[in-house]
Amino acid sequence: MTGCRASIFFSVIFLAWLFVPLSLLAGVSPVVDVVRKASPAIVNIRTEELAKEGSERERNVIRRLIFGESLEQDDLYENIGSGVVIDPKGIIVTNEHLISKAINIRVRFINGKEYEAEVLGCDPEFDIAILKIKNGENFPFLKLKKRPNLSVGESVIVIGNPYGLSSSVSVGVISAIGRNLRVENKVFANLIQTDAAINPGNSGGALIDSEGNLIGIVTAILGEGKGIGFAIPASDIEPIVLDLMAPKRERPIVGIFFEKVKEGPTFSLLVKKVIEKSPAEAYGLKKGDRIVEINRNRLKEGTKLKDIMGMLKAREVLEIKILRANEKKSVNVNVKDIVSFRPSPIDSSLLGIKVSNLSPYTRLKYKIREKEGVVVRRTAKDGTGFLAGIRRGDVILKINNYHVKTVEDFERLMLEGIKRNYLLYQVLRGRSIFFLPLKLENLL
Repeated sequence: MTGCRASIFFSVIFLAWLFVPLSLLAGVSPVVDVVRKASPAIVNIRTEELAKEGSERERNVIRRLIFGESLEQDDLYENIGSGVVIDPKGIIVTNEHLISKAINIRVRFINGKEYEAEVLGCDPEFDIAILKIKNGENFPFLKLKKRPNLSVGESVIVIGNPYGLSSSVSVGVISAIGRNLRVENKVFANLIQTDAAINPGNSGGALIDSEGNLIGIVTAILGEGKGIGFAIPASDIEPIVLDLMAPKRERPIVGIFFEKVKEGPTFSLLVKKVIEKSPAEAYGLKKGDRIVEINRNRLKEGTKLKDIMGMLKAREVLEIKILRANEKKSVNVNVKDIVSFRPSPIDSSLLGIKVSNLSPYTRLKYKIREKEGVVVRRTAKDGTGFLAGIRRGDVILKINNYHVKTVEDFERLMLEGIKRNYLLYQVLRGRSIFFLPLKLENLL
Protein backbone atom coordinates (compact mmCIF):
# COMPACT_ATOMS: atom_id res chain seq x y z
CA MET A 1 0.00 0.00 0.00
CA THR A 2 2.88 2.31 0.85
CA GLY A 3 4.44 1.62 -2.55
CA CYS A 4 1.16 2.44 -4.26
CA ARG A 5 0.94 5.81 -2.42
CA ALA A 6 4.52 6.60 -3.35
CA SER A 7 3.76 5.80 -6.99
CA ILE A 8 0.71 8.11 -6.96
CA PHE A 9 2.75 10.87 -5.28
CA PHE A 10 5.51 10.77 -7.89
CA SER A 11 2.94 10.59 -10.69
CA VAL A 12 1.31 13.79 -9.39
CA ILE A 13 4.70 15.50 -9.14
CA PHE A 14 5.51 14.46 -12.71
CA LEU A 15 2.18 15.75 -14.06
CA ALA A 16 2.58 19.04 -12.20
CA TRP A 17 6.07 19.40 -13.66
CA LEU A 18 4.63 18.97 -17.17
CA PHE A 19 2.32 21.95 -16.68
CA VAL A 20 4.93 24.34 -15.24
CA PRO A 21 5.40 27.21 -17.77
CA LEU A 22 8.65 26.85 -19.69
CA SER A 23 9.43 30.47 -18.84
CA LEU A 24 9.61 29.56 -15.14
CA LEU A 25 11.75 26.49 -15.80
CA ALA A 26 14.13 28.68 -17.78
CA GLY A 27 14.25 31.22 -14.94
CA VAL A 28 12.43 33.84 -17.05
CA SER A 29 9.87 36.16 -15.43
CA PRO A 30 6.25 35.74 -16.67
CA VAL A 31 6.40 39.47 -17.46
CA VAL A 32 8.75 38.65 -20.33
CA ASP A 33 6.14 36.44 -21.99
CA VAL A 34 3.43 39.07 -21.59
CA VAL A 35 5.62 41.82 -23.04
CA ARG A 36 6.77 39.60 -25.90
CA LYS A 37 3.17 38.91 -26.92
CA ALA A 38 1.79 42.42 -26.33
CA SER A 39 4.54 44.67 -27.72
CA PRO A 40 3.80 44.08 -31.44
CA ALA A 41 0.35 45.68 -30.90
CA ILE A 42 1.71 48.85 -29.24
CA VAL A 43 2.54 51.66 -31.66
CA ASN A 44 4.55 54.83 -31.52
CA ILE A 45 2.42 57.80 -32.64
CA ARG A 46 3.98 60.94 -34.06
CA THR A 47 1.87 63.91 -35.01
CA GLU A 48 2.59 67.26 -36.63
CA GLU A 49 0.85 70.37 -35.36
CA LEU A 50 1.14 74.05 -36.11
CA ALA A 51 3.55 75.80 -33.74
CA LYS A 52 2.52 75.87 -30.09
CA GLU A 53 0.19 78.67 -29.01
CA GLY A 54 1.88 81.80 -27.74
CA SER A 55 5.27 80.90 -29.18
CA GLU A 56 7.39 83.01 -31.50
CA ARG A 57 6.99 80.24 -34.06
CA GLU A 58 3.19 80.62 -33.91
CA ARG A 59 3.47 84.33 -34.57
CA ASN A 60 5.65 83.60 -37.62
CA VAL A 61 3.08 81.05 -38.84
CA ILE A 62 0.24 83.59 -38.53
CA ARG A 63 2.30 86.23 -40.34
CA ARG A 64 3.10 83.83 -43.20
CA LEU A 65 -0.53 82.74 -43.52
CA ILE A 66 -1.89 86.30 -43.48
CA PHE A 67 0.50 87.37 -46.23
CA GLY A 68 0.06 84.18 -48.24
CA GLU A 69 3.62 82.92 -47.73
CA SER A 70 4.53 79.23 -47.75
CA LEU A 71 4.85 77.37 -44.46
CA GLU A 72 8.27 75.99 -43.55
CA GLN A 73 9.15 72.78 -41.70
CA ASP A 74 10.16 74.83 -38.65
CA ASP A 75 6.57 76.11 -38.46
CA LEU A 76 5.42 72.64 -37.43
CA TYR A 77 5.64 71.14 -33.95
CA GLU A 78 6.09 67.39 -33.46
CA ASN A 79 4.17 65.61 -30.71
CA ILE A 80 4.84 62.04 -29.61
CA GLY A 81 2.71 59.46 -27.87
CA SER A 82 1.51 55.88 -27.94
CA GLY A 83 -1.43 53.83 -29.11
CA VAL A 84 -2.78 50.29 -28.98
CA VAL A 85 -4.09 48.32 -31.96
CA ILE A 86 -7.37 46.71 -30.88
CA ASP A 87 -8.49 45.25 -34.21
CA PRO A 88 -6.50 43.46 -36.96
CA LYS A 89 -7.91 45.93 -39.52
CA GLY A 90 -5.68 48.62 -37.99
CA ILE A 91 -8.05 50.24 -35.48
CA ILE A 92 -6.02 52.05 -32.81
CA VAL A 93 -7.05 53.51 -29.45
CA THR A 94 -5.08 56.49 -28.18
CA ASN A 95 -5.61 59.76 -26.29
CA GLU A 96 -7.68 62.57 -27.79
CA HIS A 97 -5.28 65.21 -26.49
CA LEU A 98 -2.50 63.64 -28.57
CA ILE A 99 -4.26 64.09 -31.92
CA SER A 100 -6.73 66.95 -31.29
CA LYS A 101 -4.58 69.47 -33.18
CA ALA A 102 -2.76 67.05 -35.47
CA ILE A 103 -2.45 67.80 -39.17
CA ASN A 104 -0.48 64.63 -39.91
CA ILE A 105 -0.47 61.33 -37.98
CA ARG A 106 2.02 58.49 -38.42
CA VAL A 107 2.23 55.25 -36.45
CA ARG A 108 5.26 52.97 -36.15
CA PHE A 109 5.30 49.36 -34.98
CA ILE A 110 8.05 47.65 -33.00
CA ASN A 111 9.26 45.99 -36.22
CA GLY A 112 9.98 49.45 -37.65
CA LYS A 113 7.13 49.51 -40.17
CA GLU A 114 5.44 52.90 -40.41
CA TYR A 115 2.00 53.91 -41.68
CA GLU A 116 -0.21 56.97 -42.04
CA ALA A 117 -3.35 57.03 -39.91
CA GLU A 118 -6.61 58.96 -39.94
CA VAL A 119 -9.04 59.85 -37.17
CA LEU A 120 -12.30 57.88 -37.06
CA GLY A 121 -13.67 59.60 -33.98
CA CYS A 122 -12.93 61.32 -30.68
CA ASP A 123 -14.37 61.68 -27.22
CA PRO A 124 -12.72 64.70 -25.56
CA GLU A 125 -14.55 64.13 -22.25
CA PHE A 126 -12.90 60.72 -21.79
CA ASP A 127 -9.72 61.71 -23.68
CA ILE A 128 -10.16 58.83 -26.15
CA ALA A 129 -9.55 58.85 -29.91
CA ILE A 130 -9.97 56.09 -32.48
CA LEU A 131 -7.55 55.98 -35.41
CA LYS A 132 -7.46 53.82 -38.54
CA ILE A 133 -4.29 52.85 -40.39
CA LYS A 134 -4.89 53.97 -43.98
CA ASN A 135 -3.36 51.00 -45.79
CA GLY A 136 -3.01 47.39 -44.74
CA GLU A 137 -4.67 44.83 -42.51
CA ASN A 138 -3.98 41.76 -40.35
CA PHE A 139 -2.05 43.84 -37.82
CA PRO A 140 -1.12 42.42 -34.40
CA PHE A 141 -3.68 43.54 -31.83
CA LEU A 142 -4.82 43.32 -28.21
CA LYS A 143 -8.44 42.94 -27.16
CA LEU A 144 -9.86 45.29 -24.54
CA LYS A 145 -10.61 43.25 -21.42
CA LYS A 146 -13.30 44.58 -19.10
CA ARG A 147 -12.34 43.39 -15.63
CA PRO A 148 -14.81 44.33 -12.89
CA ASN A 149 -12.63 42.66 -10.27
CA LEU A 150 -9.48 44.77 -10.45
CA SER A 151 -7.64 44.67 -7.13
CA VAL A 152 -5.42 47.24 -5.49
CA GLY A 153 -1.96 45.71 -5.21
CA GLU A 154 -2.12 43.46 -8.26
CA SER A 155 0.77 43.59 -10.72
CA VAL A 156 0.46 45.59 -13.94
CA ILE A 157 2.68 46.39 -16.92
CA VAL A 158 2.84 49.64 -18.90
CA ILE A 159 4.11 49.60 -22.50
CA GLY A 160 4.51 52.82 -24.44
CA ASN A 161 6.92 55.32 -25.94
CA PRO A 162 8.10 57.73 -23.22
CA TYR A 163 10.13 60.56 -24.74
CA GLY A 164 9.93 58.70 -28.05
CA LEU A 165 11.78 55.65 -26.70
CA SER A 166 9.88 52.98 -28.60
CA SER A 167 8.23 50.07 -26.75
CA SER A 168 9.52 50.91 -23.29
CA VAL A 169 8.28 48.66 -20.48
CA SER A 170 7.67 49.48 -16.83
CA VAL A 171 6.22 47.30 -14.09
CA GLY A 172 4.28 48.16 -10.95
CA VAL A 173 1.01 47.59 -9.15
CA ILE A 174 -2.46 49.07 -9.14
CA SER A 175 -2.24 51.76 -6.47
CA ALA A 176 -5.95 52.69 -6.46
CA ILE A 177 -9.09 52.40 -8.55
CA GLY A 178 -11.91 54.86 -9.20
CA ARG A 179 -9.69 57.93 -8.93
CA ASN A 180 -10.91 61.37 -10.06
CA LEU A 181 -8.26 63.75 -11.36
CA ARG A 182 -8.16 67.36 -12.56
CA VAL A 183 -5.60 68.09 -15.28
CA GLU A 184 -5.62 71.75 -16.36
CA ASN A 185 -9.28 72.38 -17.31
CA LYS A 186 -10.31 68.73 -17.62
CA VAL A 187 -11.64 66.38 -14.98
CA PHE A 188 -11.06 62.68 -15.46
CA ALA A 189 -13.22 60.22 -13.52
CA ASN A 190 -12.91 56.56 -12.54
CA LEU A 191 -9.21 56.23 -13.38
CA ILE A 192 -6.86 53.39 -12.48
CA GLN A 193 -3.85 54.67 -10.52
CA THR A 194 -0.53 52.86 -10.84
CA ASP A 195 3.04 53.29 -9.66
CA ALA A 196 4.45 51.80 -12.89
CA ALA A 197 6.69 54.47 -14.42
CA ILE A 198 4.72 56.74 -16.78
CA ASN A 199 6.36 59.67 -18.57
CA PRO A 200 5.51 62.09 -21.40
CA GLY A 201 5.04 59.99 -24.51
CA ASN A 202 3.37 57.14 -22.62
CA SER A 203 -0.03 58.76 -23.27
CA GLY A 204 -2.21 56.33 -25.20
CA GLY A 205 -0.07 53.35 -24.22
CA ALA A 206 -1.22 50.05 -22.75
CA LEU A 207 -1.91 49.10 -19.15
CA ILE A 208 -1.77 45.30 -19.04
CA ASP A 209 -2.39 42.82 -16.24
CA SER A 210 -0.12 39.86 -15.40
CA GLU A 211 -2.10 37.59 -17.74
CA GLY A 212 -1.59 39.87 -20.74
CA ASN A 213 -5.07 41.46 -20.75
CA LEU A 214 -5.41 45.06 -21.96
CA ILE A 215 -7.17 46.57 -18.94
CA GLY A 216 -6.60 50.28 -19.60
CA ILE A 217 -5.16 53.08 -21.75
CA VAL A 218 -2.60 55.37 -20.14
CA THR A 219 -3.82 58.97 -20.02
CA ALA A 220 -2.05 61.17 -17.46
CA ILE A 221 0.72 61.65 -14.95
CA LEU A 222 0.72 63.73 -11.79
CA GLY A 223 3.45 66.29 -12.34
CA GLU A 224 3.95 66.98 -8.63
CA GLY A 225 4.86 63.40 -7.75
CA LYS A 226 6.80 60.43 -9.02
CA GLY A 227 5.34 56.97 -9.31
CA ILE A 228 1.80 58.30 -9.75
CA GLY A 229 0.24 57.63 -13.14
CA PHE A 230 -3.27 57.01 -14.40
CA ALA A 231 -5.10 54.97 -17.02
CA ILE A 232 -8.66 54.90 -18.38
CA PRO A 233 -10.20 51.49 -17.57
CA ALA A 234 -11.25 49.20 -20.42
CA SER A 235 -14.80 49.19 -19.04
CA ASP A 236 -15.06 52.91 -19.91
CA ILE A 237 -13.25 52.63 -23.25
CA GLU A 238 -15.19 49.77 -24.83
CA PRO A 239 -18.60 51.54 -25.06
CA ILE A 240 -16.90 54.66 -26.46
CA VAL A 241 -15.20 52.60 -29.17
CA LEU A 242 -18.45 50.83 -30.08
CA ASP A 243 -20.30 54.16 -30.20
CA LEU A 244 -17.71 55.93 -32.35
CA MET A 245 -17.48 52.95 -34.71
CA ALA A 246 -21.26 52.65 -35.15
CA PRO A 247 -22.10 53.14 -38.86
CA LYS A 248 -25.22 55.24 -38.15
CA ARG A 249 -23.93 57.15 -35.15
CA GLU A 250 -26.03 60.15 -34.13
CA ARG A 251 -25.12 63.08 -31.93
CA PRO A 252 -28.20 64.56 -30.25
CA ILE A 253 -27.94 68.36 -30.10
CA VAL A 254 -29.96 70.46 -27.67
CA GLY A 255 -28.64 73.66 -29.21
CA ILE A 256 -26.29 75.46 -26.81
CA PHE A 257 -22.63 76.26 -26.43
CA PHE A 258 -21.55 76.13 -22.80
CA GLU A 259 -18.69 76.76 -20.40
CA LYS A 260 -18.06 74.58 -17.36
CA VAL A 261 -18.17 76.70 -14.21
CA LYS A 262 -17.30 75.79 -10.62
CA GLU A 263 -18.12 78.19 -7.79
CA GLY A 264 -17.39 76.65 -4.41
CA PRO A 265 -19.31 73.39 -4.14
CA THR A 266 -21.62 74.32 -7.05
CA PHE A 267 -20.85 73.07 -10.55
CA SER A 268 -22.84 74.13 -13.62
CA LEU A 269 -22.82 74.59 -17.37
CA LEU A 270 -22.99 78.29 -18.23
CA VAL A 271 -24.93 78.86 -21.47
CA LYS A 272 -22.72 81.03 -23.69
CA LYS A 273 -24.83 80.88 -26.85
CA VAL A 274 -28.22 79.50 -27.90
CA ILE A 275 -28.40 78.26 -31.49
CA GLU A 276 -31.24 79.80 -33.50
CA LYS A 277 -34.21 77.53 -34.28
CA SER A 278 -32.82 74.86 -31.95
CA PRO A 279 -34.75 72.89 -29.30
CA ALA A 280 -32.92 74.99 -26.68
CA GLU A 281 -34.38 78.18 -28.14
CA ALA A 282 -37.82 76.63 -28.63
CA TYR A 283 -38.00 75.50 -24.99
CA GLY A 284 -36.80 78.82 -23.59
CA LEU A 285 -33.14 78.38 -22.67
CA LYS A 286 -31.26 81.68 -22.70
CA LYS A 287 -27.70 82.96 -22.73
CA GLY A 288 -26.50 83.30 -19.14
CA ASP A 289 -28.57 80.38 -17.78
CA ARG A 290 -26.68 77.94 -15.58
CA ILE A 291 -27.58 74.27 -16.01
CA VAL A 292 -27.23 72.55 -12.64
CA GLU A 293 -29.16 69.29 -13.17
CA ILE A 294 -29.86 66.99 -16.12
CA ASN A 295 -32.36 64.16 -15.78
CA ARG A 296 -32.48 64.73 -12.00
CA ASN A 297 -28.72 64.24 -11.73
CA ARG A 298 -26.89 67.13 -10.12
CA LEU A 299 -23.88 68.07 -12.24
CA LYS A 300 -20.45 67.52 -10.73
CA GLU A 301 -16.92 68.10 -11.98
CA GLY A 302 -16.60 64.46 -13.00
CA THR A 303 -20.01 64.26 -14.72
CA LYS A 304 -19.70 62.96 -18.27
CA LEU A 305 -22.31 64.56 -20.53
CA LYS A 306 -21.81 61.74 -23.03
CA ASP A 307 -23.19 59.27 -20.49
CA ILE A 308 -26.23 61.46 -19.85
CA MET A 309 -26.95 62.08 -23.54
CA GLY A 310 -26.32 58.42 -24.34
CA MET A 311 -29.31 57.43 -22.19
CA LEU A 312 -31.75 59.63 -24.12
CA LYS A 313 -33.06 56.78 -26.28
CA ALA A 314 -34.68 55.26 -23.21
CA ARG A 315 -36.42 58.53 -22.30
CA GLU A 316 -39.17 60.69 -23.77
CA VAL A 317 -38.12 63.92 -22.04
CA LEU A 318 -34.77 65.53 -21.25
CA GLU A 319 -35.21 67.20 -17.85
CA ILE A 320 -33.01 70.27 -17.36
CA LYS A 321 -32.85 72.41 -14.23
CA ILE A 322 -31.35 75.86 -14.57
CA LEU A 323 -30.48 78.85 -12.42
CA ARG A 324 -31.60 82.16 -13.92
CA ALA A 325 -31.01 85.26 -11.80
CA ASN A 326 -30.66 82.94 -8.75
CA GLU A 327 -34.10 81.48 -9.45
CA LYS A 328 -34.42 77.77 -10.17
CA LYS A 329 -36.41 76.77 -13.25
CA SER A 330 -37.24 73.45 -14.92
CA VAL A 331 -37.11 72.94 -18.68
CA ASN A 332 -38.42 69.67 -20.14
CA VAL A 333 -37.34 69.06 -23.73
CA ASN A 334 -38.93 66.40 -25.94
CA VAL A 335 -36.17 63.91 -26.84
CA LYS A 336 -37.54 63.51 -30.39
CA ASP A 337 -36.86 67.21 -30.99
CA ILE A 338 -33.22 66.79 -29.90
CA VAL A 339 -32.54 63.65 -31.93
CA SER A 340 -34.05 65.10 -35.13
CA PHE A 341 -32.46 68.57 -34.86
CA ARG A 342 -29.82 69.46 -37.43
CA PRO A 343 -28.34 72.96 -37.16
CA SER A 344 -28.90 74.92 -40.37
CA PRO A 345 -27.20 76.75 -41.83
CA ILE A 346 -24.23 75.12 -40.13
CA ASP A 347 -21.70 77.79 -41.08
CA SER A 348 -23.42 80.64 -39.24
CA SER A 349 -25.21 78.67 -36.49
CA LEU A 350 -22.20 76.68 -35.29
CA LEU A 351 -19.11 78.52 -36.51
CA GLY A 352 -20.20 82.13 -36.83
CA ILE A 353 -18.99 82.34 -40.43
CA LYS A 354 -20.60 82.55 -43.87
CA VAL A 355 -19.37 80.33 -46.71
CA SER A 356 -20.34 80.54 -50.38
CA ASN A 357 -19.70 78.58 -53.54
CA LEU A 358 -16.85 79.80 -55.72
CA SER A 359 -18.05 82.05 -58.53
CA PRO A 360 -16.40 84.44 -60.99
CA TYR A 361 -17.19 87.28 -58.57
CA THR A 362 -15.70 85.63 -55.45
CA ARG A 363 -12.65 84.41 -57.39
CA LEU A 364 -11.98 87.94 -58.60
CA LYS A 365 -12.68 89.60 -55.22
CA TYR A 366 -10.46 87.25 -53.19
CA LYS A 367 -7.92 86.51 -55.97
CA ILE A 368 -8.69 82.79 -55.95
CA ARG A 369 -7.41 80.47 -58.68
CA GLU A 370 -8.80 77.24 -57.20
CA LYS A 371 -11.70 75.65 -59.06
CA GLU A 372 -13.12 73.74 -56.07
CA GLY A 373 -13.92 74.64 -52.48
CA VAL A 374 -16.06 77.13 -50.58
CA VAL A 375 -14.96 80.64 -49.73
CA VAL A 376 -15.42 82.29 -46.32
CA ARG A 377 -17.13 85.63 -46.90
CA ARG A 378 -17.89 86.68 -43.30
CA THR A 379 -16.60 85.89 -39.82
CA ALA A 380 -17.91 86.90 -36.39
CA LYS A 381 -15.01 87.77 -34.10
CA ASP A 382 -16.56 85.97 -31.16
CA GLY A 383 -17.50 82.93 -33.25
CA THR A 384 -16.03 79.45 -33.01
CA GLY A 385 -14.63 79.66 -36.54
CA PHE A 386 -12.77 82.95 -36.03
CA LEU A 387 -11.37 81.81 -32.67
CA ALA A 388 -10.14 78.61 -34.35
CA GLY A 389 -8.29 80.66 -36.97
CA ILE A 390 -10.68 80.93 -39.94
CA ARG A 391 -10.50 84.27 -41.75
CA ARG A 392 -12.47 86.06 -44.46
CA GLY A 393 -11.22 85.07 -47.91
CA ASP A 394 -10.10 81.58 -46.82
CA VAL A 395 -11.05 78.74 -49.14
CA ILE A 396 -12.03 75.50 -47.39
CA LEU A 397 -10.79 72.71 -49.67
CA LYS A 398 -11.36 69.63 -47.51
CA ILE A 399 -13.05 68.53 -44.28
CA ASN A 400 -11.56 65.41 -42.68
CA ASN A 401 -9.68 64.75 -45.95
CA TYR A 402 -12.89 64.74 -48.05
CA HIS A 403 -13.14 67.27 -50.87
CA VAL A 404 -15.49 70.21 -50.42
CA LYS A 405 -16.81 71.31 -53.81
CA THR A 406 -20.02 73.10 -52.83
CA VAL A 407 -21.84 74.49 -49.82
CA GLU A 408 -23.92 71.30 -49.82
CA ASP A 409 -20.71 69.27 -49.42
CA PHE A 410 -19.67 71.58 -46.60
CA GLU A 411 -22.94 71.02 -44.70
CA ARG A 412 -22.88 67.23 -45.20
CA LEU A 413 -19.25 66.80 -44.15
CA MET A 414 -19.72 69.10 -41.18
CA LEU A 415 -22.60 66.95 -39.89
CA GLU A 416 -20.47 63.82 -40.31
CA GLY A 417 -17.59 65.48 -38.47
CA ILE A 418 -19.86 66.56 -35.62
CA LYS A 419 -20.96 62.96 -35.17
CA ARG A 420 -17.31 61.92 -34.86
CA ASN A 421 -16.37 64.87 -32.61
CA TYR A 422 -13.58 65.58 -35.05
CA LEU A 423 -13.15 68.34 -37.65
CA LEU A 424 -9.98 68.97 -39.64
CA TYR A 425 -10.10 71.63 -42.36
CA GLN A 426 -7.71 71.96 -45.27
CA VAL A 427 -7.59 75.69 -45.98
CA LEU A 428 -6.18 77.79 -48.80
CA ARG A 429 -5.07 81.28 -47.78
CA GLY A 430 -3.25 83.29 -50.41
CA ARG A 431 -0.65 80.89 -51.79
CA SER A 432 -0.51 78.73 -48.65
CA ILE A 433 -2.44 75.52 -48.01
CA PHE A 434 -2.58 74.38 -44.40
CA PHE A 435 -4.65 72.27 -42.01
CA LEU A 436 -6.83 73.75 -39.30
CA PRO A 437 -8.36 71.60 -36.50
CA LEU A 438 -11.69 72.71 -35.00
CA LYS A 439 -13.19 71.57 -31.70
CA LEU A 440 -16.87 71.67 -30.80
CA GLU A 441 -16.61 69.84 -27.49
CA ASN A 442 -18.59 72.57 -25.68
CA LEU A 443 -21.61 71.98 -27.89
CA LEU A 444 -24.61 70.35 -26.18
